Amino acid sequence: MKKTITGFHAIEERLRFYKSKNLEKNTAIRYSLYFDTKGPRIKKILSEATKLNIQSKQVSKAELNQLVSGLSDFAREHRGLVLIIEGEKDEKKENVDLTAFLSTLSVSKEEKEESIVVVLDSISDPQNVGAILRSADQFGVDLVIAPKRESALESEIIDRTSSGASAWVAMAVVPNLVRAVEELKKAGYWIYGADAGGKNLKEIAFEKKVCLIMGSEGKGISRLLKENCDEIVSIPTEGKLDSLNVSVAAGILLYEIKSSIL
Repeated sequence: MKKTITGFHAIEERLRFYKSKNLEKNTAIRYSLYFDTKGPRIKKILSEATKLNIQSKQVSKAELNQLVSGLSDFAREHRGLVLIIEGEKDEKKENVDLTAFLSTLSVSKEEKEESIVVVLDSISDPQNVGAILRSADQFGVDLVIAPKRESALESEIIDRTSSGASAWVAMAVVPNLVRAVEELKKAGYWIYGADAGGKNLKEIAFEKKVCLIMGSEGKGISRLLKENCDEIVSIPTEGKLDSLNVSVAAGILLYEIKSSIL
């Protein structure tokens, strides 16, 4: 598997991930950096790569453009630095098995009574997914769940928008979100759905094990998922627009949940 990463923050986090997991010892995984000019930020990144014995190579801007030619317009903005990752499929914290995750959590429940899981219900913009993953990393979310279908999973955009947080946040991609939520319920999670018509956020005392469902940008939470919610929660606002952007709303809700359950 070959992956192309752009964006200084995303590349820096990937190098941190490489270091923390001792990927240098894994001969099946190869990180390579390509750059055209050595600005201050790029010099700093290249210096860290050298310490990790990661190969770096100076190339022309045209060659960098060719390396990112298959990416989206957003991800093609390389700013003079591109990271190529090969063979990392089994090392990244993605495609976590939900049942195995819950089993592991159950074994360690005496050490970790609090837990947060975020469910993304058909969010179509990968930049929103990336921003949510960044908030998930900051507020200690244990797992993010997304559906295999009708979900934005373009990894290069997510890596860049999340500023590399996607390397750290565990993610489960499941065939059926309703069944996933039912599993979480059985494991003791309280299910909260984010919706503009719900109960005021300030009036809710969140449980210790929280599953937060964020609905799609246009339609919100699907009917079947909403029926599985124990509580519908709403952020009080005073603006003229209908609602907050889904990634902004997720950040606010996660902050409040984390503050409440600690």
